[in-house]
Amino acid sequence: MIPTEIPLLNSLINVDAAHISNFRQQGHVLIKNILQAPEVTYYREVIRDAVSRYNTETRAMQDRDTYSKAFLQIMNLWEIDEQVRQFTVAKRFSKIAADLLGVDHVRIYHDQALFKEAGGGFTPWHQDQYYWPLDTTQTVTMWMPLMDINVELGMLTFATGSHLDGFAENIPISDESETSLQKYIKQKKYPISRAETMQAGDATWHYGWTLHNAPGNSTANTTREVMTIIYYADGADVTQPQNKHQENDRQRWLGGLNPGQLANSNLNPLVY
Repeated sequence: MIPTEIPLLNSLINVDAAHISNFRQQGHVLIKNILQAPEVTYYREVIRDAVSRYNTETRAMQDRDTYSKAFLQIMNLWEIDEQVRQFTVAKRFSKIAADLLGVDHVRIYHDQALFKEAGGGFTPWHQDQYYWPLDTTQTVTMWMPLMDINVELGMLTFATGSHLDGFAENIPISDESETSLQKYIKQKKYPISRAETMQAGDATWHYGWTLHNAPGNSTANTTREVMTIIYYADGADVTQPQNKHQENDRQRWLGGLNPGQLANSNLNPLVY
């Protein structure tokens, strides 16, 4: 049953010490049952509707490049949809982010829906923070399925401990990153880890430097529905962009703030 009022998601969850320790040592952690069934039902409909309205990808799968085959990616829905905004700014999520990072306050970098269509391709190995001109390693991405998922649908997969070595290679997500970073992972002998299943409302959390990828969606007619939110510690500064992607991010997700300024634009609200 869909709630008649917007669930504000401001009741808090205490993260236990084991989850925090695992996150900091391994670079990723799975936390279950963050959302309850009625909350999942409500926000799944809200986010699916927003994706349907704002998706601009119309090409057939065979006409797309590797990145575009990996998922439909709709970013910063919180800016343009008030109901999605309630999801993105939820204190329940932001407190978990702050607890995992061990900081008092966090800001949003951006949110993004990642819907991997049936027959959609793999997500190449990459590091999220390659794209972010921020002077902190205190960054975390929440990756939450809005439906029950398994490996067949494209489960997020991690190179455990890779965050401890920081920046790996100056390479965006691509076929090249898949090949190059796979070699790097083997050289470093990082263990590969992923959940076999996740329930709707569970979430994985990973550092910005944690290497990760995902297999393709091998189902015939089921889209994997995932919503993500990126957080960083309040007090971070904008850094000089090191590649064109960071410059694009500086302009778009950091409101055009200059290097050396606090990363506190109107697009980066303090959420906890």
